[in-house]
Amino acid sequence: MKVHLAFDYIDMRKGIDGLAMLVQGVLRQDPFSGHLFLFRGRKANLIKIVYWDGTGLCLFTKRLEHGVFLWPSNVEPGGTLMLTSAQVVDADRRRRLARTRAAMATGRSGMIAATD
Repeated sequence: MKVHLAFDYIDMRKGIDGLAMLVQGVLRQDPFSGHLFLFRGRKANLIKIVYWDGTGLCLFTKRLEHGVFLWPSNVEPGGTLMLTSAQVVDADRRRRLARTRAAMATGRSGMIAATD
């Protein structure tokens, strides 16, 4: 499965039909290909994902309560970047590891220390 990141900020009020039209018009891809198409809003704490599951288009939304979704900086606005699912999993692992290290450095790891 391929993952396509849209690098322009998207009006996050768009629904499934508006995003599918962006996949075709801006990304020049087929929204019915079975690939994942990710869009990020201006605040970067919200993403929407469009995906064809074989029976219909699906729209997934995720909002982070803390932090932002980091997009690669080596692509110009208006461009796209295609990732493999393995690259997405690796990026998620790195993000979680960084968050865990930061929490441990500040003493907020969420772990309870056992005392005698």
